[in-house]
Amino acid sequence: MNRNPIIPFVLIMVFGIGLMFLLSFKGLGDEKEIAQEKEGGGKEKTEEVAMKPEELYTAKGCIGCHGDQYQGGVGPALKGVGERLSPEQIKEILTNGKGAMPPGLVAGQEDEMVKWLSELK
Repeated sequence: MNRNPIIPFVLIMVFGIGLMFLLSFKGLGDEKEIAQEKEGGGKEKTEEVAMKPEELYTAKGCIGCHGDQYQGGVGPALKGVGERLSPEQIKEILTNGKGAMPPGLVAGQEDEMVKWLSELK
């Protein structure tokens, strides 16, 4: 029994066109919500939760350059950094970066990070 080879292609085409119409109507239903978001009145945005400096160290990738035991590697060792640098100098480096370290990795949490790094032994 010979089947028409065009039928599967036609079925896929009909399914695709139907899906396009369905998604278009879904988008029309969200039109008001999208307009509110553009105006700034949409759903409330969640604020970023403050992390502990130890968690921030891992989450921001500091561990890649400064090591898992703060021993250094690509970046300088962080053990005893509070003895070598003042809190102001540490904050300056965290804010503006230095060498290969990019600026602003811990934006908004510099003070907590400075305190933690200063006490790191």
